[in-house]
Amino acid sequence: MDAWLAPLLTWLALPQYGLSSLFLVSFLSATLLPLGSEPAVFGLVKLSPDLFWSIIAVATVGNTLGGAVTWWMGLASHKVVERHQHSAHHLRALGWLEKLGPKACLLAWLPVVGDPLCAVAGWLKLPFWPCVIYMAIGKFARYLTMTAALVGVFGG
Repeated sequence: MDAWLAPLLTWLALPQYGLSSLFLVSFLSATLLPLGSEPAVFGLVKLSPDLFWSIIAVATVGNTLGGAVTWWMGLASHKVVERHQHSAHHLRALGWLEKLGPKACLLAWLPVVGDPLCAVAGWLKLPFWPCVIYMAIGKFARYLTMTAALVGVFGG
């Protein structure tokens, strides 16, 4: 495993590949993989503060597209999950999501529950484009707030 891991990490090194690496990390972190993009965003801002808005935009686009893929995964799993009964807790959560509709995807930025929320939105067949727009708004606000706060705390 080390034979391919070291070259992959070298290839993804932020100073060398910058925004493309950030896009990939942001995309993958919005899927159900246990990965966070915040360290990559902050690291790249520290290395290239003049790219602040480009970094925020690339992270937002990558994370939103990853959320969209997760939505499609949820839609595809609809038939599988439909076969299983849900507990009262799940039924309440599903009712809440159905009531809020695509606006629930504003919370896609939350740790732990955000990415599965995108999958459940797909599973519920909530409208794709409104979900993606709400995901993008929430993710943009998270990256902007988090990165601006870190730059303020650690200096830019």
